Amino acid sequence: MRAYRFDDPRSLDSLQIRNEPTPEPQRGEVLIGVHAVSLNYRDIGQLQGRQFLTGPTLGLIPCCDGAGEILAVGEGVSDFKPGDRVISTFHPRWFGGRLPPSPAKLSYGGTIDGWLTEHKVVSQEAVVRLPDEISFEDGATLPCAATTAWAALSGTSPIRAGATVLTLGTGGVSIFALQLAKAMGARVVATTSSADKAARLRALGADAVVNYTEIETWGQHVRSSVTGGAGVDCVIEVGGPATMGESLRAVRPGGEVVMIGFLSDANPQVDYMLMKSSFAVIRSIIVGDRATVEDMVRAWHGTGLTPVIDKVFAFEDAREAFAHLAAARHVGKVVVRVGDR
Repeated sequence: MRAYRFDDPRSLDSLQIRNEPTPEPQRGEVLIGVHAVSLNYRDIGQLQGRQFLTGPTLGLIPCCDGAGEILAVGEGVSDFKPGDRVISTFHPRWFGGRLPPSPAKLSYGGTIDGWLTEHKVVSQEAVVRLPDEISFEDGATLPCAATTAWAALSGTSPIRAGATVLTLGTGGVSIFALQLAKAMGARVVATTSSADKAARLRALGADAVVNYTEIETWGQHVRSSVTGGAGVDCVIEVGGPATMGESLRAVRPGGEVVMIGFLSDANPQVDYMLMKSSFAVIRSIIVGDRATVEDMVRAWHGTGLTPVIDKVFAFEDAREAFAHLAAARHVGKVVVRVGDR
């Protein structure tokens, strides 16, 4: 089989295809023929000098999101059979309940081999079924970004019809959050940096779009002008330290700021008084457990929504896919097609 490995996760040039033996499933495991993989910001974070919860291990296969078909099963496997269509779960050993003490310890592409390979062996508990109506390319976008958006919107204070959600930018999590929030009957306010992206966001259903390059205090603008002083019910906070202050200014008292990731290291200081005076609930999440992935797939399938895929690359062009994501001009997801189906 062919598999990509990063000899040095700080350099895109080190991403190379290798020919390796096809693994065999052991007891409780399944062998998957991978058909599609999607990229996430975490996959290029190290290339851009970002530090994550766990440092990368040299020589790993990257990517946490994959979709494919089960080719063989090991002894004792009862949940799946050859021919079943499946997607990965972000946390291969978090099945439900309380968050594990070290949730990032077992991380595809961070501490264990990921999914940018033609074949993958995992535990039967580490995958969930992909409905026949969802393509492998679409399915590959769901394990991380869509699950994160779903967990953000359906957590301790689930979004209901009539609520207002603020999304930041046009990355995968933000676009999924926009689509899911609209399906829930919520109003969505989105931020972006260009007129072209603003038009895309409106076409996807955003009720209001704020250009943060034109309005520096966009959070205050959202609260005072867009929501008439009320503030939003939920902020999908993907920006990190650089955007947290404005997110706190946008949210209503008692609303949620859901901390998901970071795209910038700027302004690393925490303004405690701003956090306190916002009277917001600040919740930090790391994707979701297996049960959350299953819930998200059912909801996604039931709504008939289609993931927004910016571009699909051939397996041989995976390095170009990473470069495309790093350029940050995409809207939605970047996908690598691995198999022929």
